[in-house]
Amino acid sequence: MSVEEVLLELKRRVQSKLPPNINVTGIEFEGPELVIYTDDPRRLADDGEIIRSLAKDLRKRVVVRPDLKVLADPEGAVKKIQQVVPSEAGLTDYYFDGETGEVVIEAEKPGLVIGRHGATLREITKLIGWTPKVVRTPPVRSSTIANTKEYLRSVQSERKEILKTIGRRIHRDVASKDQWVRITTLGGCREVGRSCMLLSTPESKIIVDCGVNVGSDDSATPYLYVPEAYPLNQIDAVVLTHAHLDHAGLVPMLYKYGYEGPIYCTQPTRDLFVLLQLDYIDVAAREGKRIPYESAMIREALKHTITLNYGDVTDIAPDTKLTMHNAGHILGSAICHFHVGDGLYNVAFTGDFKFEKTRLFDPAVHSFPRLETLVMEATYGGSGSTQPSRKEAENRLLKVVRDTIKRGGKVIIPAFAVGRSQEVMIALEEAIRKKNLAEISVYLDGMIYEATAIHTTYPEYLNNELRDLIFHKGINPFLSDCFVQVESASQRTSIMEGDPCVVLATSGMLNGGPIMEYLKGLGPDEKNTLVIVGYQAEGTLGRRIQKGWNEVPLSSGGRTQTVKINLDVVTVDGFSGHSDRNQLMDYVRRVYPKPSRVITNHGDESNCLDLASSIYKKHRIPTMAPMNLETVRLI
Repeated sequence: MSVEEVLLELKRRVQSKLPPNINVTGIEFEGPELVIYTDDPRRLADDGEIIRSLAKDLRKRVVVRPDLKVLADPEGAVKKIQQVVPSEAGLTDYYFDGETGEVVIEAEKPGLVIGRHGATLREITKLIGWTPKVVRTPPVRSSTIANTKEYLRSVQSERKEILKTIGRRIHRDVASKDQWVRITTLGGCREVGRSCMLLSTPESKIIVDCGVNVGSDDSATPYLYVPEAYPLNQIDAVVLTHAHLDHAGLVPMLYKYGYEGPIYCTQPTRDLFVLLQLDYIDVAAREGKRIPYESAMIREALKHTITLNYGDVTDIAPDTKLTMHNAGHILGSAICHFHVGDGLYNVAFTGDFKFEKTRLFDPAVHSFPRLETLVMEATYGGSGSTQPSRKEAENRLLKVVRDTIKRGGKVIIPAFAVGRSQEVMIALEEAIRKKNLAEISVYLDGMIYEATAIHTTYPEYLNNELRDLIFHKGINPFLSDCFVQVESASQRTSIMEGDPCVVLATSGMLNGGPIMEYLKGLGPDEKNTLVIVGYQAEGTLGRRIQKGWNEVPLSSGGRTQTVKINLDVVTVDGFSGHSDRNQLMDYVRRVYPKPSRVITNHGDESNCLDLASSIYKKHRIPTMAPMNLETVRLI
């Protein structure tokens, strides 16, 4: 049956289940969604149960949109919205998407716009025709998010055609009678960096992550040229577990070499990978390194991105459904669960995950409807790779800061802009607020301030305690006066010459970024302290300093200078967004249902092998730690 025939049959089924006075003017696959167009959305708005019933019956994600001819003009629509919504809701902005018939309403108190059981939203739909979507007004404006919205607004028509093409590809007929599932390892096995795997069936090919190893020149990119993956235009989908460069840094390059399909990720991941990728090519250009793609390719990737919420079950290929679950690693990070066939096989890729509640996030999800194979990280999978509790880590950090400030020094903390920085920020803010630490300035250099602004835009991804602090107690740690954004080189110089303070600066492994300027300026002075709070990969400057190098070569203005490292170097474990050995083993013990196979990746060779061996010995689950370029048949 052709896609056109499928759509005609679906239209017939939809119309038969709707009240006779509701007219369906069109029906179309747009990405993973079945979009129903009607010239009377007001009547459907009165009964939300109709849509839920349709979605359940058709087993598809159903969206109802108004026929464009019934939409009120935006100016008049705004006035009607303001008449219906209580003034205390704090309406701040509106975004009318003429291609989808959606209006995004920004408000300080979204609940008042939604109304009891969605009553106000339904009233808005009846009055203006547009389908309302409500988001919270972010307390800190993110230029990345603003630019992303503006760009997507400018390519609405083109994006709609892209979604139609994707939708028809997803819902094509299943042609093969064979049944098998395979995983091909393209990067990130027995190593940290360039994470990339290919999930294959007779019908579909799906890439899970496509990262870059920023600390390596010889093995920086995944093996995308192998026959299983190449040519790239045969790939059905790219799925991202999270935005860090070692998992998402090379996604734009796929479009440079022929990929034309969708990228699936959470909304925070979309915004964060734009931020990180733009910075990646900017730093590479400034340091005279080869740039793998231009900014135009980042825009192309953004144009093809489809965002999903945790828990949404979504068709991404004719025989594959994807569900994303909280991974607890960074904002928007996801454990990606794939359901292949009609109950044929289930496999979950953890990406990077944290099986412990942190200052920012709840622990990684460990319960799934079905699970046969678990692919899990082994960053800290070695038998000796245990970390102190988060409380112990915070106490140690505060002691180091107090001791350094007392002797008149400065604390510099190289941190990843996304994740570790915000964890450290919240710990320092609370200590200052509760008088457990002197009132000092905490300077944020590099992308940290912008990444933090993105965090404030998505409070629903934070844990309950942090949301309660922000929304019910009126305390937003990210907005504390102790945090100061660094905006210029002259300000950086003033900080290094000024009073004792704490500086959080990128990059987290000291392989570029503003942290290098602080290392040059503050490294020779023994009063200062360098605090390492994140993983330092082999080959990076961070790992060398951690090992005790007291002189390091740093480039400046095209020249290389040797800088003495006389300051204290302290490693504070426990802030990592990765699970340690005990948490990894506990995750396998508690994951439900118990998988019949575990595959380890994303760790040094010894850690991947050690974790795989230990899981088998303790739980009698068949395990393996494949090398890159292996193909594993799951069924």
